[in-house]
Amino acid sequence: MAVGAKPVSGWHRRSFLVRSFGVGAALAGWNVNEELEASLQNVNRNSGPSQLKITDLRVASLGRAPFSSTIVRIDTNQGISGYGEVRDGASKRYALMLKSRILGENPCSVDKIFRRIKQFGHHARQAGGVCAVEMACWDLAGKAWGVPAWQMLGGKFRDKIRLYCDTPQTPDAAEAGRRLKARMDMGYSFLKVDFGVGLLDKIPGALNRPLGLSLRDVNEVMHPFTGIEITDLGLDYLREYVGGIREVIGMEVPLASDHFGHIGVNSCIRLGKAVEKYQLAWLEDMIPWQFTELLKEIKLAIDVPLCTGEDIYLKEGFRRLVEAKAVDVVHPDLATSGGLLETKKIGDIAMENGVAMAMHYAGTPIGFLASVHCAAATENFLCLEHHGVDIEYWEDLVLGIEKPIVRNGFVMVPDAPGLGVEPNEEVIRRHLAEPGYFEPTPEWDQIDSWDRLWS
Repeated sequence: MAVGAKPVSGWHRRSFLVRSFGVGAALAGWNVNEELEASLQNVNRNSGPSQLKITDLRVASLGRAPFSSTIVRIDTNQGISGYGEVRDGASKRYALMLKSRILGENPCSVDKIFRRIKQFGHHARQAGGVCAVEMACWDLAGKAWGVPAWQMLGGKFRDKIRLYCDTPQTPDAAEAGRRLKARMDMGYSFLKVDFGVGLLDKIPGALNRPLGLSLRDVNEVMHPFTGIEITDLGLDYLREYVGGIREVIGMEVPLASDHFGHIGVNSCIRLGKAVEKYQLAWLEDMIPWQFTELLKEIKLAIDVPLCTGEDIYLKEGFRRLVEAKAVDVVHPDLATSGGLLETKKIGDIAMENGVAMAMHYAGTPIGFLASVHCAAATENFLCLEHHGVDIEYWEDLVLGIEKPIVRNGFVMVPDAPGLGVEPNEEVIRRHLAEPGYFEPTPEWDQIDSWDRLWS
């Protein structure tokens, strides 16, 4: 226990609860002390949750896990720490800028802290800081009370979580099919593959775009989905590409497309019709998610489910989509959408409107396990992305959980307190993107230190 911490013993709790049970319990023949001992056996006796205070926030940034990711550690006055993760590709400063806003707060008041800092989310990457803090607070609260995060979210609907495994893109349909079949041989029962407009970029005549600009040029100088249309040649190529994959993997296993790349609404409709017979699980991110009415227009015109959501921050954006019946599947990334509780709320909103919830994730096992807890506690959950399958040391980044973490395309929901894992210092140090393993950050202590974000 840290110096200055006020110990809270099991006897204090026991005395209070004994008085609460009263004489009636004894008269009924109960052994009150045994009952209470059993009920308190998982509570951290070295922690007084009501007196827990945040004393520090530190970071460690990794380079390939599978992308750049920052792990956040929040320390407390009682010697316990909680861990979260900034979304892949986002700056560690998005978390550090929040430190001055949470110092002295009780991390068990997760929703209160989230409401205090959520104003600093704004967009997909910057939201990563808010979500990392929220994850770490759930980890701390669970450790303080001795219960897993899913229990604090209301309990779990399932004991294991179905995963889908993203698969690297290749222009060769047969090779793409072989890569997906290899995933099936590993036990994955839900597949996802890239076959967006990037496949058409180097095929002459496959895309109709202004002045022959590259996809990058179009996105830089024009609106992201009004400058590109797929030609008949391009549609034939993608139809044959998906058909070639289905020839290898069969028709039974669900097959989803990854982020498609923004194209015109008419092209979205034509493409959806072209691949209908291959029964895709969904077409993802065909146009920007903000255009609710246009998504609805596409959805009504095709018989392939539409999916979007990995870049949406907070539940309000999802509410607009599902209440307008513009999508079939929402796809939040817990490290962008607002964290565990906000993502569960997103799932509940979707369920009320007859929409399923899949989950995107492309980071370390810490954020991945946070997603697992949320998925377990969300009734209409469908599947969770596992993006680290090809990283040989990915599971070694954490300790405290039975290995392998992923078995036959599923992960068991942890019962350990909090998120159920701790960083593996030895392995993480070998894969740091920059020097420093949870070093002190006093320069971020002051309330106006968030200005350093822009310096």
